[in-house]
Amino acid sequence: MVKPNPPSQHRSPFLNWLLEEEHHEREGPYHKAQTERKYPWWQVMCLTGVDYFSTLGYQPGIAALAAGALSPIATFILVLLTLFGALPIYRRIAMNSPHGEGSIAMLEHLLAWWQGKFFVLCLLGFVATDFIITITLSAADATAHIVENPMVPEFLHSQTVGITLMLITLLGIVFLRGFREAIGLAVVLVFAYLALNLITISVSALHILNQPSVITDWQAALFADRSNPVLLLASAALLFPKLALGLSGFETGVAVMPLVQGSGNDTEPKPRGRIRNTHKLLLTAAVTMSVFLIASSLVTTLLIPVAEFQPGGAANGRALAYLAHRYLGSGFGTLYDLSTISILWFAGASAMAGLLNIVPRYLPRYGMAPNWARAARPLVLVYIAIAFTVTVVFQADVEAQGGAYATGVLVLMSSAAFAVTLSAYRRRATRSILLFGLITLVFVYTTVVNIIERPEGIRIAALFIATIVITSLISRIWRSTELRVERIDLDASARQLINDERAHMIRLIANRKQAGDWQEYFLKEQQVREDNHIPDAEPILFLEVEISDASEFSETIQIQGVEVGEYRILRARSAAVPNAIAAILLYLRNETGKLPHVYFGWAEGNPVKYLARFILFGEGDIPVLTREVLRKAERDPQQRPRIHVGG
Repeated sequence: MVKPNPPSQHRSPFLNWLLEEEHHEREGPYHKAQTERKYPWWQVMCLTGVDYFSTLGYQPGIAALAAGALSPIATFILVLLTLFGALPIYRRIAMNSPHGEGSIAMLEHLLAWWQGKFFVLCLLGFVATDFIITITLSAADATAHIVENPMVPEFLHSQTVGITLMLITLLGIVFLRGFREAIGLAVVLVFAYLALNLITISVSALHILNQPSVITDWQAALFADRSNPVLLLASAALLFPKLALGLSGFETGVAVMPLVQGSGNDTEPKPRGRIRNTHKLLLTAAVTMSVFLIASSLVTTLLIPVAEFQPGGAANGRALAYLAHRYLGSGFGTLYDLSTISILWFAGASAMAGLLNIVPRYLPRYGMAPNWARAARPLVLVYIAIAFTVTVVFQADVEAQGGAYATGVLVLMSSAAFAVTLSAYRRRATRSILLFGLITLVFVYTTVVNIIERPEGIRIAALFIATIVITSLISRIWRSTELRVERIDLDASARQLINDERAHMIRLIANRKQAGDWQEYFLKEQQVREDNHIPDAEPILFLEVEISDASEFSETIQIQGVEVGEYRILRARSAAVPNAIAAILLYLRNETGKLPHVYFGWAEGNPVKYLARFILFGEGDIPVLTREVLRKAERDPQQRPRIHVGG
């Protein structure tokens, strides 16, 4: 390792606590990531399920309001897409991206260089839209359930923003304590909520059996305007995009895969135990939610008058709560309300967990976020601050945030479907291409319809994307003179060349390789010796760094030893030439115990142009930038390798 990190003993106790979970292994070898705590798959399912299952609090009401008598059929179409569309897609993503990167990792390699990074930043913008709005919308919906309860004092009805901010703060406190507390609370909330829903739906179903007339009334309403069954199904299919919120939860299911306990023989490329258990997580969640969605849609549509679903109605946004109060009394109804409020408040936990797992895998690696963004607690504070801002801007209005939430969910599911389809295409798997391609078209259609009907969603997503892109570029520029090299590896020839230099002063001539022949090195050596008065008896090495992908940030540098005639050359590839040279110089100092000297020629041209070339293409005014990288990496001037510029 050549990159120095500030020792924890130099930090204040608060900073040590804030950064104690800072880790660099999330994008590194799998055996290092195993030091993170793991949990049984069903517990992690509860963490993702607080978002997924909490939609029962409002999904039946949304479906009834959007589809009317067609609600159960439209919900059944949603369930079919869940089980035979979203589930196969995310099972494949779990196989291909088992370390929690999600579908973004599969799409990251579509484009190289800066285009690929910009593409990922856009997808991260939609991730932020989905997950941040999940936190704010769920807290706002929990607040709505609080103020709508008849036992709540009247004066709280005007304090929705304050209550929502308090709920978001409580969520942040849970995550500042750690994942273990979050998962433990999620397990309790999910089991309690599902149990209360099961009781409510079962009792409601008994009332339907005792009043068969409600079924006849529903059938009459169903076929009043659509006597043709095909036309009925087509109408339900067209209404499906309005119900798309019921698809939430899959993206977070794969985002938190690193928390899932695998088996003892898991390996880095294929942690089969973790993949197998994540498949169980996804299947169990999808089947459970599908059963509850169909059952809740049936009982609410058959038993609740249409007028009650309208804005201002007693069942608006809380259809199952309406049935709980009506058929099981105010005591059970209040208990159901408390459970709904709790799980809606904590629904943001799955989004928070997803953000804490996804963001550190990309932005710090791109140099587009500070190193502290690898730690959980500082990120929690950042996300909570953003959630505060969103809540205040939208005044804790659930309806105003619904479009952005649906847009984020559907864009991520469309990108996931596309990624899996592309993977099938590269494998030349014809049947998979057709199947996943059809699913992709369905998701894209749903996304487009949602954007047309609720354009505010894409505007909010665009704001998140612009914010991420701008702040990421500022961070990249700010961090451009960091050392940026994680490790240096030498082949046998390079190691031998360095060992030969241990007996005397190490002198390196920085050279931009042209022809690579004997004459090039002869002329370069003569010029450098003359400009810097280096005696002919003093041995020298040439150092050549070739640009690889300049959009990368941190990396491992491989150094090869080459001989052209009597000239000895160290050759490497890197995203940034000055940073690589600085890292190699520090490595040589540490390995040999001697301060190396490196010789450059002056660069002529506009300094602003060279700065832009450095940021975008990894080159620029090499001597000046190399010195600046060394200055930041080594605080003691006496320990810095020496830089000479001539010509």
